Amino acid sequence: MWPHRSLPRKGMAIAIGFAFVMIMVPVIPLLGSPILWGLLPFTMGAVWLLWYFLERSYTSAQLREDLTLWTDRIEIVRSNPKGAEQRWSANPFWVRVKLIETGGPVEKYITLSGSGREVELGAFLAPEERQVLYGDLNRLLGRLSHPGFADE
Repeated sequence: MWPHRSLPRKGMAIAIGFAFVMIMVPVIPLLGSPILWGLLPFTMGAVWLLWYFLERSYTSAQLREDLTLWTDRIEIVRSNPKGAEQRWSANPFWVRVKLIETGGPVEKYITLSGSGREVELGAFLAPEERQVLYGDLNRLLGRLSHPGFADE
């Protein structure tokens, strides 16, 4: 799983270019005026801030959670944007999936507990996606816990 990015890099460049042009429209009549030098740092600062926050958004998109499920083990490997990895694994027979509808850090917050730890899963997903993930995990873990378990 990874966060959704609706704005590709090319779109980011177009958005910054458009913002620059639109900000410069009211500044052009001030060319040659001393007011320009008072206004220019703020207009360029606004364009820079737009670039900075879009770039931070792309950096946060490097977050990734890999969930692997075997008959004898479930494992989550979370790759953070700064390169650090966090790992959690447990026996799926003992893992419990919990959906916190409200009151968690995000709506429909999912946690897995097992091996003496509780970990979050997919906090960057949309609430609807977390609801589907919760149902899928419950179904798959139910199959492993009850080998004769059949889908309805």
